[in-house]
Amino acid sequence: MKLASLKGGRDGRLVVVAKDMSRCVDARAVAPTLQSALDNWDAALPRLTELAGSLESGHAASLPFDPADCAAPLPRAYQWLDGSAYVNHVALVRQARGAEMPASFWTDPLMYQGGSDTMLGPCDSISLADEAWGIDLEAEVAVILGDVPMGASRAEAAAAIRLIVLVNDVSLRNLIAPELAKGFGFVQSKASTAFTPVAVTPDELGAAFDGGKINLPLLSFINGALFGKPNAGDDMTFDFPALIVHAAKTRALSAGTIIGSGTVSNRDAGGGPGQPIAAGGLGYSCLAELRTVETIQHGKPSTPFLKFGDRVRIEMRDAAGLSIFGAIDQDVVAYKPR
Repeated sequence: MKLASLKGGRDGRLVVVAKDMSRCVDARAVAPTLQSALDNWDAALPRLTELAGSLESGHAASLPFDPADCAAPLPRAYQWLDGSAYVNHVALVRQARGAEMPASFWTDPLMYQGGSDTMLGPCDSISLADEAWGIDLEAEVAVILGDVPMGASRAEAAAAIRLIVLVNDVSLRNLIAPELAKGFGFVQSKASTAFTPVAVTPDELGAAFDGGKINLPLLSFINGALFGKPNAGDDMTFDFPALIVHAAKTRALSAGTIIGSGTVSNRDAGGGPGQPIAAGGLGYSCLAELRTVETIQHGKPSTPFLKFGDRVRIEMRDAAGLSIFGAIDQDVVAYKPR
């Protein structure tokens, strides 16, 4: 099943979306918002599933579905926690800023708590005041949870996964190092996060989702050119149940919590840093990783960060080439105060 939140009010309006994402049906008779559905999931799920079946059979009154009409599935979420499950990415980015890579990073997940009050819809602009901040995309996979008890077991964590989405966790690279040097962070160096138009139940992914990882390429485009296609299931040191267990070690997690995978990153076949698309590699999910590889190979980076006027697209396709979540499709623009 595919769910979306159409723009309208602070928390959007819940709709069920057709598998081909051509049409949708209003779900307010079941739950007015996605958060409301998550709060009452056991009661809402069978009714939403029935509504999805009616939509597919043509028996439900529907309307055209346009991703541009969508807010984030959760326009404001109770909690947004982002991990760094792909330790290859962590190692490369730390290398770029001259930071040591502790051995514990391979056994204990990294995670930060991000701002979750201004989540961006799939076609909302990346609006920032200064290009000099080092604007970067970060293509990720994320899960939306039901309630998770403190000290959850791996089985409890896996059972709490309600929905799956894709994310652009925008980073401001030139603000990260000085902010982390204070001993706290991230705050200023993380802009508002964007989401795909639809969130899907795990069964929509079929065999591609094994309960912990999604074994499909995550596609990123910059200005229409393919930038990365790493497989989200490869080189994921910590899968989603492991990230959930980590997050719930000392506190319960409430329904609607979103946990991100961190930037999807693959090594090359020889175990070294991944290679650019132009060199026959799988490319990257963020510019910082490419810039680090350029520094390793040539002594300095040559690819700039995003500029005003650039466009970013992130999506994932199934074995038949059909988009699963719809696409994050954003332009980068100069912020203009209202």
